[in-house]
Amino acid sequence: MQAKAFNFAPLKLSSPAIKLPPPKAILFPDRVPRPPTQEVSTSVEDEKTTAYWDYQFLFISQRTETDNPISLRITEGSIPSDFPLGTYYLTGPGLFKDDHGSTVHPLDGHGYLRAFTIDGVKGEVKFMAKYIQTKAQVEEHDRETGEWRFTHRGPFSVLKNGKKFGNTKVMKNVANTSVLKWGDRLFCLWEGGAPYEIEPTSLKTIGKFDLMNVVDGSSTPSNFDNDQRTDGVNFLDVATNILRPILYGVFNMPPKRLLSHYKIDASRNRLLMMSCNAEDMLLPRSTFTLYEFDGDFKMLQKQEFNIPEHLMIHDWAFTDSHYILFGNRIKLDILGSMTAVCGITPMISALSLNPSKSTSPIYLLPRFPERNGTRRDWKVPIEAPSQTWVLHVGNAFEETDHNGHTQIQIQASGCSYKWFNFHKLFGYNWQSGNLDPSIMNVDEGERKLSPHLFKVSIELNASGECEKCSMNPLNDTWDKSTDFPVINSDFGGTNNTYMYASTSLGARRQLPNFPFDTVVKFNIVKNTTRTWSVGPRRFIGEPIFVSKGTDEDDGYLLVVEYAVSEQKCYLAILDAKKIGETNEVVARLEVPKHMNFPLGFHGFWAPADS
Repeated sequence: MQAKAFNFAPLKLSSPAIKLPPPKAILFPDRVPRPPTQEVSTSVEDEKTTAYWDYQFLFISQRTETDNPISLRITEGSIPSDFPLGTYYLTGPGLFKDDHGSTVHPLDGHGYLRAFTIDGVKGEVKFMAKYIQTKAQVEEHDRETGEWRFTHRGPFSVLKNGKKFGNTKVMKNVANTSVLKWGDRLFCLWEGGAPYEIEPTSLKTIGKFDLMNVVDGSSTPSNFDNDQRTDGVNFLDVATNILRPILYGVFNMPPKRLLSHYKIDASRNRLLMMSCNAEDMLLPRSTFTLYEFDGDFKMLQKQEFNIPEHLMIHDWAFTDSHYILFGNRIKLDILGSMTAVCGITPMISALSLNPSKSTSPIYLLPRFPERNGTRRDWKVPIEAPSQTWVLHVGNAFEETDHNGHTQIQIQASGCSYKWFNFHKLFGYNWQSGNLDPSIMNVDEGERKLSPHLFKVSIELNASGECEKCSMNPLNDTWDKSTDFPVINSDFGGTNNTYMYASTSLGARRQLPNFPFDTVVKFNIVKNTTRTWSVGPRRFIGEPIFVSKGTDEDDGYLLVVEYAVSEQKCYLAILDAKKIGETNEVVARLEVPKHMNFPLGFHGFWAPADS
């Protein structure tokens, strides 16, 4: 049964007497007023109001799902006949507010999978969208009535009109962070649990799939363990034995927390994934397990690394010889953990940033230990000369000369520890249930506090010891807030020339850093940038590269435009070679207004012949 779609009422923003909504305003409304014009007012007061509502529109709930594919209307250009046949999958949260007054953080919003199937020969795009039927989604959604009632707190949320005290339903697997098609199987992933398998055409949920215990395509224990543990510390082992029955039993957390970011080694046709132990989130150590699968989901390799440091990893990298972990240092917040367990604050309150060191640890873990020989001790990190919280990795590669010296380069996005805030990501205030756009747009006089792109160069001698580590901006002149770095995946793990990312040009006084409104193309070799921007009061998500030739930038970029002033979404197809030129837009397609969806997180391009 389909739930009802939007029903907006108009709002006039031209009057200078209009003030920002009060602090108690309802967040993530299913019905909100629409500003009548697309232009941004020059009045400071009007711009504050417009910025506030534009931000709310970006995170508006969408309850409607598709029963059958919808043909999208082309509003500009045409689908090129050489566009490869395939599907662009995009996942992210779809629902933030239930029918009983409770709201959740965007990271706790139920996964909503969108699929754009592109056919260049027919010149058409078909659109589908469905909720991923996770265990939590099935419990919280009544399919007969369409009603939603949140019962799970979620790691970043506290229910206002649901059970708070004694509520141990914390690990709300919403499968909303990333999407992967490997072989003929489609998965939606979340940062703290097993992926959910989805039928690629109908988008119907098949069920959980335990990738961490797969050998021959089915969930059975692996025989490929290669334990790389360091010597344990007794009190940590004792703490582990105390925490495990509480976390696994009382809070129903999985023993291993699968990361939502995966890597594909195209040269070997391998899928690489990583997990962390659940209890290590609360202990001064980190246990990372790395898995490698072939095209049939046969597990080829499994290694466990125990690092004596309290780290949080969201994204990571690999090269031909290493797994690369750029560590974000965290620590246990004793008071926060007590209030979180009691249900007074979100569970994430148990953690806080650890800015005790001015450097950032980089762990080079041996991907193939039999090749490591007498090389450096991987348990000792390389300290990058900057305190940076790493968000996403675009690429990494290594090159070895005839003398055995190796240079490793990492290209990623990161921000200052002063900018990153566990409790206020996306501007969410769990106490009031509001989204505050100013949180993501704090200006302390240093634009580089917010996300930016950088590169790290590591030089290893023939023995594998680090002789030099430098960290610099990806581009010497680019200082805009920038994230979601992507490349042509065919060139992953090699010395790439181009990188694409989402950025903000800072034209909005109230929204200078986020949401993003521009795609930027970096020529890393020439140290140049070229950009394409959407119109006024439009935002974008993560760009996706679709290869069609042998040149690195020979292909298309797919990016979703969130036209908040129209309450519509558009799929834009850009010519990757022509970014910055007048004819860069190949086609723009309109998603029907009743299917307008909120900001997505990560996507995946799946060619039809994959």
